Amino acid sequence: MKQWYESLFENYAHKYDKECYVQGTVGECDFIEQEAGPDKSIKIIDIGCGTGRHSIELTKRGYSVTGVDLSESQLAWAREKAKEAGVKIDFKKHDARALPFKGEFDLAIMLCEGGFSLMETDEMNFEILKSAARALDDHGKFIFTTLNGLFPLFHSVKEFYESSAKEGNSACKDCSFDLVTFRDHNTVVFEDDAGNKKELKCNERYYVPSEITWLLKTLGYKKIDIFGAKLGAYSRNDKLTPEAFEMLVVAEK
Repeated sequence: MKQWYESLFENYAHKYDKECYVQGTVGECDFIEQEAGPDKSIKIIDIGCGTGRHSIELTKRGYSVTGVDLSESQLAWAREKAKEAGVKIDFKKHDARALPFKGEFDLAIMLCEGGFSLMETDEMNFEILKSAARALDDHGKFIFTTLNGLFPLFHSVKEFYESSAKEGNSACKDCSFDLVTFRDHNTVVFEDDAGNKKELKCNERYYVPSEITWLLKTLGYKKIDIFGAKLGAYSRNDKLTPEAFEMLVVAEK
């Protein structure tokens, strides 16, 4: 049986690129470039690359990027976009829980819930972090975003989704946040690329900073910094607060 995140991305690439939460690519890549440093010969893996927006922008800037995703339709559109942009990127279909790479990359990025936090169990989410750590070399850096568990302690997730809804974009309804599991259960309503209206029952895991720190420490990361994640404007100057819907994590081995 397909999981909701597999069904969601079956035929939802063109429409996905119009969603409001994927419009910050250039600013996000500015931050990645700062963190990556001046050496353009480093190898980057983009986990849960989706339609390839970060992979394409970083390749345009001179980096070597491998993009991996579970959705064939997302990857097909990513390849089309890369061709249009005149860049060559190795886009591969892989499950983020079992990446076949070992010590091959200097930097891993996993942005906009690129797999992590969408899995149906905490153990599966941890497999994604383990898989990313394995793909990095001994001095690798990992930059990712995830849902901020401090947010639903102070705010209604339901009200947040309602306030950020835009005509033509996907919408969430029937939200219920479980304080024991830190999972938000909701129904996502969207229209796929063929114009079919769909509803999917979803659940996503929110993480608090101390959990993320502990999970990454167990994987051998020595330096872990956590910030608030602002769409299109990632910055080390943004302290993580309950106002941030997402957190930005920068971990170094």
